[in-house]
Amino acid sequence: MTSPAPGNEPVVVDDSPREACGVVGIYAPGQAVSHLLYLALYALQHRGQESAGMAVSDGETLTIVKDMGLVATVFDDRMLAALAGHLGIGQTRYSTTGSSSWKNSQPVYRTIGNVEFALGHNGNLVNTVALADEAGFLPGTVESDSDVMAELVAVDLARVGAEARSDERHLERAVARVVPSFEGAFSVVFADEGHVIGVRDPNGFRPLCLGRLDNGWVLASESPALDTVGATFVRELDPGEMVVIDAAGVRSSRPFDDERVNPKLCLFEFVYFARPDTQLYGQGVHHARVRMGEELAAHAPAEADMVMGVPESGVPAAEGFARRSGIPFGHGLVKNRYIGRTFIAPNQRLRALGVRMKLNPLRDNIAGQRLVVVDDSIVRGTTTKAMVQMLREAGASEVHMRISSPPYRWPCFYGMDTGTRGELLAANLTVDEIQSYLEVDSLSYLTLDRLVAATGATGAGFCDACLTGEYPVEIPIDLRRSAAIDGDPARELPADAGLPPVAATGRIRASG
Repeated sequence: MTSPAPGNEPVVVDDSPREACGVVGIYAPGQAVSHLLYLALYALQHRGQESAGMAVSDGETLTIVKDMGLVATVFDDRMLAALAGHLGIGQTRYSTTGSSSWKNSQPVYRTIGNVEFALGHNGNLVNTVALADEAGFLPGTVESDSDVMAELVAVDLARVGAEARSDERHLERAVARVVPSFEGAFSVVFADEGHVIGVRDPNGFRPLCLGRLDNGWVLASESPALDTVGATFVRELDPGEMVVIDAAGVRSSRPFDDERVNPKLCLFEFVYFARPDTQLYGQGVHHARVRMGEELAAHAPAEADMVMGVPESGVPAAEGFARRSGIPFGHGLVKNRYIGRTFIAPNQRLRALGVRMKLNPLRDNIAGQRLVVVDDSIVRGTTTKAMVQMLREAGASEVHMRISSPPYRWPCFYGMDTGTRGELLAANLTVDEIQSYLEVDSLSYLTLDRLVAATGATGAGFCDACLTGEYPVEIPIDLRRSAAIDGDPARELPADAGLPPVAATGRIRASG
């Protein structure tokens, strides 16, 4: 795929942070596991829309099907019926390391002699370069961290020899030996001919939970995937835990040293990424977001006629803000749920109209009203600025912006696609400058302590590096330099439009 010509840049119609992937693993003797995997992946579609795939085993052969596109595009009834088997794994991908292409779609497959396995990964490693050297990759040939992870397991299996591989638990032992070398965020599912394995990194950056079927077990990134296949939620995997599912049932082990285990679930799972019907740290995400809005109303009140949320992630917090403030809740924007992330526009006018592909104002609710507009975050600011302009054009007399998280100032290296520090609005501008740039009457963010309190899991352990710059796992110098976090970001604004760097480019960069 060639890059667009200058002036034909992709228009970002959703500049919210993007997450890496959703993963699922199912062991269900006597059931058509491919259909169950399809339902579970469909429930996890929000975590990745670039590609989808599954690996299914009938006990003798592992069959992989994957392609670019949404779950419903990649799989149909005929294909699912041909994927016979009682166990398997699946993944929906959004790329943060490696290009968006078929060769980087997952599950990743490896075969060593008579042994074959597949893996699906949610997260992002920070030591991929060092691991690639260990695995014997030639410089410049690494496609993704997930590819390196699979290769290291394959190398380990080859190293132990055919006799050791004859043990039915060969993959389990290889995974346990290899995963301690991984650094960063990884919730991973593996499958071979007879086993499903799930591993969560010792910080638990990304979620992974266990569910029970009538005759089997399910591993999934989020609990709604369990509901979709008729499984009962059992528990979240602990940070640093490995779970193996086979004919003997479920067994758990801890392959990481105790000193590495330090729970740091991504705080943005509560703020934005997870579905509202997900359970995290034993808390319902929807109610946590409502509480964020309540905390926001207490922290930053406003005189207004209506509280509205930015569809869809800002709506629960808007409900909470309205409840606490006593200002009526209403709807001010309609969202087109079928829009993609970007489109190629040949001129500035069409680029300016890009956001309208996603959002359009309800003029009758907006005209003459003083609005409190609640959203979960402002990352690059392009969508927010265009949305405010739409509300003004629709007749809003005042626009008071309220954000249910603190200013997003630091890039993520653990699985979120947020680009360099120079692309983050709050890293380049003060809150007052952002207010001026967005052309809102007031702007306030929720404080970090109030945000954590709203999750209902104070003390459980969160990663807030994107808000504080405090990274739980050390970031190698090459990654720090590429994301421009070792120096002050440039504050000069482009001369062509008077916009911060993020708004002028409209481009999204991957983290790897």
